[in-house]
Amino acid sequence: MNVKKFFANSPREALVKVRDALGADAVILSNRQVHGGVEIMALAPEDMSALVQPVIEHEALSAHALAALTSKNRSRGSQSSAPSNGHQPIRLHDQNGTSSYRVSNREAVSPPREFQDKEAVEMMNEIRSMRGMLETQLTELSWTAQHQRNPVKAEVMREMLAAGFSATLARYLTENLPESEKYNGGMKWIKGVLARNLIAMNDENELLDRGGVFALVGPTGVGKTTTTAKIAARCVVRHGASRLALITTDGYRIGGFEQLRIYGKILGVMVHSVKDESDLRTALTELKGKHTILIDTVGMSQRDKMVSEQIAMLSEVGVPIKRLLCLSATSTAETLNEVVRAYKGDGLAGCVMTKLDEAATVGNLLDVVIRQKLKMFYIANGQRVPEDLHLVNKQYLIDRAFRLKRETTPFRYHDDELPLVVANTARSMSDKSLREVILG
Repeated sequence: MNVKKFFANSPREALVKVRDALGADAVILSNRQVHGGVEIMALAPEDMSALVQPVIEHEALSAHALAALTSKNRSRGSQSSAPSNGHQPIRLHDQNGTSSYRVSNREAVSPPREFQDKEAVEMMNEIRSMRGMLETQLTELSWTAQHQRNPVKAEVMREMLAAGFSATLARYLTENLPESEKYNGGMKWIKGVLARNLIAMNDENELLDRGGVFALVGPTGVGKTTTTAKIAARCVVRHGASRLALITTDGYRIGGFEQLRIYGKILGVMVHSVKDESDLRTALTELKGKHTILIDTVGMSQRDKMVSEQIAMLSEVGVPIKRLLCLSATSTAETLNEVVRAYKGDGLAGCVMTKLDEAATVGNLLDVVIRQKLKMFYIANGQRVPEDLHLVNKQYLIDRAFRLKRETTPFRYHDDELPLVVANTARSMSDKSLREVILG
């Protein structure tokens, strides 16, 4: 058996490689998302047929042969009454021709325990691998049958994938789509479910009037400083510059403090720079009379160990700080998931969508926000302060997600590619975040 592995940037390219190498009748054993693309394991059709053991027909035994065989088995059964204690009995003949039995002193040698454990682990890994391949194949077959029975669901799923939503969420919603729905009705139902599960700040007074301490966190380059300035401008308009304070922890980036200081100068607000937890604690104590305090934090990769140190610093200063995570709409869903997991800590107050004007699709961000149960405070769609900061209109945002779907052919999934995409979701359908999605 010669199993071959194929790697490509998309399922479609991987399928083309399989067909070119093994032919149109190749058997797909597995397909999965890997770093940088898709990996498919396939088997040539002649190798698959070789796995099936041919059935050999034997002639029926005659009555005479059957009687002789029965007699032979009886004689073996009488000999089995010899001693048996786990050792092999040996038949001996003496000089007079009489026979006797003795038990061999040689004991059975069992393999070492370490070897047995290693074999057990390898066997379990093989079983899990086989189970994964079976689940993938069954899911692919099930989806193909469902597509033929209800093509509306396949079309709705294709639209969700084109809008940037994950295959798992798209499959979960389309599988629960009412059978009687046509395409337009199905899309309306999908949009309604997405809107119900998107948590948003409906009233800006929740932030501006209540006040408090807010820290904008997130990776480098997602627009934290600009978003801080936009929110600060709204606070100044509502309560005046004397009721607002700005703090920055960005002492690493060249010009980071200067950028916020310029915004503060325009707004008439002083900007305080802190380096560590002690400085932050002192600054918050001095500014405790302010109605609203906005903290612009230093940006760092979600994989940087300093992220946890930053979260600890904001959590242990003795003042409740609400953390708002800035999420760029231009990032992939995988990256956004990593960012949320890294910055979540003991809980986020919510998030701000940034760079909406630069994003080709926004379904990827909406997918993460819905599954992570994040509250969306604002949407930023430009560099202008404070004009390009808006409250969340859920219906408009979801409609925009489907309007911004990928229209170019290389990024659109075709009918023969959808089963592969669905098959790759077999193991992730039991995710808790999916079960918490409210359908109606």
